[in-house]
Amino acid sequence: MEFSIALLRQRFATASPRLPFQEEPLPVALIPAAVLIPIVVRDSGLTVIMTKRTAHLRDHPGQVSFPGGRCEPVDDSPIATALREAGEEIGLDPRQVEPLGTLGEYRTGTGFAVTPVVALVMPPLNLRLDDFEVDDVFEPPLDFLLDAASFRREQIEVRGCMRDYWAVPWQQYYIWGATAGMLVELRNFLLESM
Repeated sequence: MEFSIALLRQRFATASPRLPFQEEPLPVALIPAAVLIPIVVRDSGLTVIMTKRTAHLRDHPGQVSFPGGRCEPVDDSPIATALREAGEEIGLDPRQVEPLGTLGEYRTGTGFAVTPVVALVMPPLNLRLDDFEVDDVFEPPLDFLLDAASFRREQIEVRGCMRDYWAVPWQQYYIWGATAGMLVELRNFLLESM
């Protein structure tokens, strides 16, 4: 199914609040965070900006993620956090971003309560990567990321317990865990009204 700008705007304009998604049993205190799911409006179709984190980071080293991070006192909302973090990590100009809305809070087993912020991004892009945090940036097609056939369930052993997670390989990238789970939530959100 092909998603258009009008369909995305309409879906977020009429959406009901989403319930939190929980990955696994959680620590007592969760750290508030937000990520930007930046949907780029390209002539060839809609794409999604994704990053590959550098290998030396303490949290989720080397993993594919959306631009984002912890909420700071200067942020008045998850949208403010997501825009600030996208500016810091990949140099995304907030004037090129049209926030559409948020998905339900995604609670991770690593202790974060992440609010995914979905937004349209208008080119041309002049991204500047923070080479401390971001190793690479790439743009898979939105249609590919919303196609159920692109995803698979996998398992990993964590602290002696087997955990199931979503994964979606694209070219040389391996999108998995919370990032893939948020894409599944986005797909479910967009398709529930159709």
